[in-house]
Amino acid sequence: MTPFITLASRAIPLLRDNIDTDAVIPSREMKTTGRTGLADGLFAPWRYGDAAARTPDPTFALNQSQAVGQRILLAGENFGCGSSREHAVWALMEWGIACVIAPSFAPIFKANALRNGLLPVALSGELIAPLAWEEITVDLPSQTVTCGDAIHRFEIETEPKEMLIEGLDAIDLTLKSRPEIDAWTEADKALRPWIYLEKHA
Repeated sequence: MTPFITLASRAIPLLRDNIDTDAVIPSREMKTTGRTGLADGLFAPWRYGDAAARTPDPTFALNQSQAVGQRILLAGENFGCGSSREHAVWALMEWGIACVIAPSFAPIFKANALRNGLLPVALSGELIAPLAWEEITVDLPSQTVTCGDAIHRFEIETEPKEMLIEGLDAIDLTLKSRPEIDAWTEADKALRPWIYLEKHA
């Protein structure tokens, strides 16, 4: 994964509560089991006046000219509720979103985001609203969101923070303990050599 250290971007406001994963990427838009080919279906029920014809709704936030190339999304309470589809995270990331700032996140969406390199930042609603369309900087090492002179701190657990900063997936994180794993295996071979006997067909 790409390491996440700092991110500077305008913040795209989609300040609705309970945005579920079917709104993020409807099941009819999930035509692949991979992580690509999903951006076009991101927020399809809201992004298009006619989703089948892909006619953009000019009032929708992601269709605004100032949203082009921006990487931070602002949202309301309980973002990512609904089904556990990992495609929701993949669709956001393929479109270009690297960080979602909301008052709260559905637990499964949050876990999927952290495991895929998307940073979910929890801030109170009264702090989020003034960030709409502003240039902000998210700094993961210091766990801060900065907008002008305002600096807001957010919380993140140690392990997912480490994974994001170092660009590690779950397997990469486990392999950081390879010396300890190898040492344990060698010690266990000495104690229980019969476990490691080669099997012959």
